[in-house]
Amino acid sequence: MIISERIFKILKDKNMTQMEFAKRAGFSNSAISDWKRKKTNPSAEKIMDICYALDVTPEQLLTGVGIDDANETSPVSDRIHIDKADMKLLEDYHGMQDSQRKRLLAYVETLKKLERLEELE
Repeated sequence: MIISERIFKILKDKNMTQMEFAKRAGFSNSAISDWKRKKTNPSAEKIMDICYALDVTPEQLLTGVGIDDANETSPVSDRIHIDKADMKLLEDYHGMQDSQRKRLLAYVETLKKLERLEELE
């Protein structure tokens, strides 16, 4: 299953309209229609916005883990230990405004890039 097919499967599973998804992700409805009609994938720079709007991880969207029927595996929570500090972080994240969440995700991506650069030195 390609990414765009996965997006439409998630929309169906969540009973979310294409228009609602477009609004949440900040895309035009026509761009989303093009993915469906032409069976093309969104560009890489849109992946985080899509994940945020659909409440899925990049791993889920890109690999289909937990989305594609053929790729069903244990949920992330079964593969990692979530402690009280993790739960607090999740609660804080879900209490943020959309703009704050996007900013935090951008910080996380920047920190990961910095860490990779530091490893090269």
